[in-house]
Amino acid sequence: MTDGIPQLILICGLPGSGKSTLARRSEASIPAVRLCADEWLASLGVDLHDEPTRDRLEALFWQLAQRMLTLGISVVLESGFWLRSDRDEKRLGARALGAGVSLQYLNVPIDELWRRIESRNASGGSGTALITRDQLDKWAGYFEAPDSEELALFDAPPS
Repeated sequence: MTDGIPQLILICGLPGSGKSTLARRSEASIPAVRLCADEWLASLGVDLHDEPTRDRLEALFWQLAQRMLTLGISVVLESGFWLRSDRDEKRLGARALGAGVSLQYLNVPIDELWRRIESRNASGGSGTALITRDQLDKWAGYFEAPDSEELALFDAPPS
């Protein structure tokens, strides 16, 4: 919370960009409640690539986040926010509740993303799914990176 105002922090980036690491740091430093679909799906034994279930879970996270913001609790949403429309919805919704909203965009070159993903694939860490280079390239084509005009619509990230 900054000056008594709850904060919504959106963590934006492709797989391998460092979203989870940043979200965990933000959760501890703000403090805030962090909601991560990958971790919840893995805990429930659901395939991380099950998009219908992920969509339902993220809709529930948004409902929960709005309730927490109303109660004065800051929230970190770690879903990647690949689409501008999704980022706009969360920004406008949180602002309507009187919350501050920041977007932390992790802009990592595709080759570095792939290097990190290959390492993660090899380690087989809990709460991760194998990702192929074809999937990464396909997803990068869908990703709508925030530009400077969009970034200016958000508050500065909490320190």
